[in-house]
Amino acid sequence: MDLGIEHYLVLSAILFSIGLYGALSKRNAVVILMCIEIMLNSVNIAMVAFSRYLVPDVVVMTGHVFAIFVITVAAAEAAVGIAIIIAIYRTRHTIDVEQADLMKW
Repeated sequence: MDLGIEHYLVLSAILFSIGLYGALSKRNAVVILMCIEIMLNSVNIAMVAFSRYLVPDVVVMTGHVFAIFVITVAAAEAAVGIAIIIAIYRTRHTIDVEQADLMKW
């Protein structure tokens, strides 16, 4: 069985849907960050699949370069997110996003 671009796009859509559902339905901040990472990885799969199947003869791997850039940004996002979560936990003693209302007076 030969895998085509459709298979990769379906996998990407399923992963993105799982990540979106988790990010919108969960209350734990760490789980929300993990769901955002799943969504970013699904975008990486789609970019690499488009790069591989739409322009197979070109040696320039544009999708792969963008995927590496997204992975770098996701690592920075995770580091900043964990730092914010730790700061909120130290003041509120919880990582429940509904109770983290630091902007309210």
